Amino acid sequence: MSEKLKIAVLGATGLVGSKMLQVMEEYGLTDIELLPAASAKSVGKPVRFAARDYRVVSVEDAIAAHPDYAIFSAGGATSLNYAPRFAETGCTVVDNSSAWRMDPNVPLVVPEINMDAVKPEHRLIANPNCSTIQMVMALAPIHKAYGIKRLVVSTYQSVSGSGIKALRQLEDEEKGAEGEKAYPYQIHRNLFPHGGDFQEDGYTTEETKLLNETRKILSDPTIAVTATVVRVPVSGGHSEAVNVETRKPFELNDIRSLLSKMPGVRLVDEPARNLYPMPLFAYDKNEVFVGRIRRDESIENGLNLWIVADNIRKGAATNAVQIVLQLIARRG
Repeated sequence: MSEKLKIAVLGATGLVGSKMLQVMEEYGLTDIELLPAASAKSVGKPVRFAARDYRVVSVEDAIAAHPDYAIFSAGGATSLNYAPRFAETGCTVVDNSSAWRMDPNVPLVVPEINMDAVKPEHRLIANPNCSTIQMVMALAPIHKAYGIKRLVVSTYQSVSGSGIKALRQLEDEEKGAEGEKAYPYQIHRNLFPHGGDFQEDGYTTEETKLLNETRKILSDPTIAVTATVVRVPVSGGHSEAVNVETRKPFELNDIRSLLSKMPGVRLVDEPARNLYPMPLFAYDKNEVFVGRIRRDESIENGLNLWIVADNIRKGAATNAVQIVLQLIARRG
């Protein structure tokens, strides 16, 4: 009888890490030896997975256990420090931070789009930014059919994208309670055009990720992208208004057909019935929802899309687990 696969989850007690464990259960990835790992302050804490209780182990102990796969959701510094050490043991790492995404030797993967970028020799795979994942899920079939020349993106990102501290700030403000702040301003009944850190060019790191990661995933460095990231008082689920300029002419019915056939995408586009994607409907679902599909008459080959997804699921945990599932399937 073959030994069970060993899978380490780093950051297992965090917002995304705990969702990864839930998604693993939902996808049936349970007949494994789980190594939940986290920072020193969490070592020994109980974690429930697949009707069993586990204790959180240190990262060093997880490395020493020689897992087959390690899914990281513990921040960029942790990934830079520990991912190579896991890889040296023969473990394949799927990293959810931004640490390795733009490394030319590391594939940046959305399984429905570019799993073929992962070769047998790769021991480190990057999970894209949450906003990028949901956008390219809708754009990939359009780019393949018509070519994308330019994108103008405005995101409406929920506070869960900033972690548990930001969620608590919103909850405290809704109740009128004082608490720890994740943001420089009140987010309840407010929004601000600020996601990530501001750079010298005036753009934020979140906006730059949408540019660089989209080009890498779609394998086209010529796509022009400009973005504005906005944080909104929504607890979970990111929304995006995406203006697309294609290289070839298109028909709207063909766009809808392409999107309806794209695995992982759900078309919700019946405005006459007030049916369109919203975070409320995308909450705790793995699909990417696309609607408000209409031609932009102000330019040739212009198209408008409204894209919504649960940023903790497909934007992070689900995408990472799907990568691991595909890797396991390759083993036969």
